Amino acid sequence: MARIAGVTIPTEKQVQISLTYIFGIGPVFAARILEATNVNPTTRVRDLTETELTRLREEINAHYTVEGDLQRVVAGNIKRLKEINSYRGLRHKNNLPAHGQRTRTNARTRRGKKTTVGGTKKKVASKT
Repeated sequence: MARIAGVTIPTEKQVQISLTYIFGIGPVFAARILEATNVNPTTRVRDLTETELTRLREEINAHYTVEGDLQRVVAGNIKRLKEINSYRGLRHKNNLPAHGQRTRTNARTRRGKKTTVGGTKKKVASKT
């Protein structure tokens, strides 16, 4: 059970894949970290020695912003955009897509469940 940057990474997977479970480390950064620490990317996490794990931890702590710190930075950036009332900030405030996607159709992830507008009016009783 290897813990790096406060995250328990899967032990059965290769190191290059397991590192991507850490928020802020994708495939490219994982490859750079493994190259810098001289760890074979195809090694399983359970087969890593304690010194290799220590080298990985030190490399990530020294050169990368990950997990809670990165989430704080991202949240601060979004908060700043909202405060200065930029277009992107307004889109974040209104829970709409911020990068130019269409909203007439799709955008369900951001906008939520569809609500029908036309069928809410009560029908007036007609004379027979």
